Amino acid sequence: MLRILGSPSLRAGSRYRPGVPTRRLPLPWPLDVPASVAAMTAKAVGRPYRGARSAVWTSVTPDGPVTLHLEGQWDTLVGEAWGAGAQWGLDQMARLVGFDDRPETFEPPPGLVARLHRRSPGLRLGATGRVFEALVPAILGQRVTSVEAKRGYRGLVRAYGEPAPGPFDVWLPPRPDALASATYADLHPLGIERTRAQTIIEAARRVRRLEEVVSMEPAAAGARLLGLRGVGRWTAAIVLGTALGDPDAVPVGDYHIPNLVAWALAGEPRADDARMLELLAPYAGNRRRVLVLLKSAGISAPKYGPKTAPRDFTRS
Repeated sequence: MLRILGSPSLRAGSRYRPGVPTRRLPLPWPLDVPASVAAMTAKAVGRPYRGARSAVWTSVTPDGPVTLHLEGQWDTLVGEAWGAGAQWGLDQMARLVGFDDRPETFEPPPGLVARLHRRSPGLRLGATGRVFEALVPAILGQRVTSVEAKRGYRGLVRAYGEPAPGPFDVWLPPRPDALASATYADLHPLGIERTRAQTIIEAARRVRRLEEVVSMEPAAAGARLLGLRGVGRWTAAIVLGTALGDPDAVPVGDYHIPNLVAWALAGEPRADDARMLELLAPYAGNRRRVLVLLKSAGISAPKYGPKTAPRDFTRS
């Protein structure tokens, strides 16, 4: 999970917090830490930070909980870590902010995408390496409004997560072993209806097999994810982008993204998945990167009619 930090008193580096495990990596290119981390994290639960150079990420790693504070300091990336998973987090930090990404190889045709790409030299697509932690918020986003999805995730974190180690007011994502023993009746009061609840519980019970996809190629990883009942192409694409850093993962079946793509690339206010994929075809291999660029620029399709009212599943 992510929170962006802005207070100078929270700048990273051992000179600010002696004794905290710290790692420094040279940056051979510009890096926008908050944007790069935000591109593949769920919304955090905790105090809302704001800032331009740093971010906090939390996870329940194979070695235990970790809070990782990342900050770009000129030509250096500085990471500090707390918790039993501190070493795992520091080992992961380069991948997390996109050291393995290759945006310089992306050469879009002239137009809006090319301009946005030139204006965002510090945006890189990272990977968390944590499949279950990417899968749960993706499942909660199925066929509901963003308000409903965020509300369900906050409730799940408060009920099954715990405060993260370290000095920041953020929480750890839910542990799979805690959710594996849950029932639909446990999740219903959190606003999670039966279909999504059962998918989350089943994912928690099959977590070892699901976590294996981080070592697979995207096609094989997607097939493994689609083998879980309740996971479709939309959910699989979210996980492939978040956990594996796949720059081409496109969430087919989204309510808003086809309209966003059609409006940005063709001036068309509405589109279906087929039209979206047609417009994204020239960017094959980097279609997720295009989506991230469009969203980061604040582009949105025209809205018609009233907003869809969030539903209260606890009353059903």
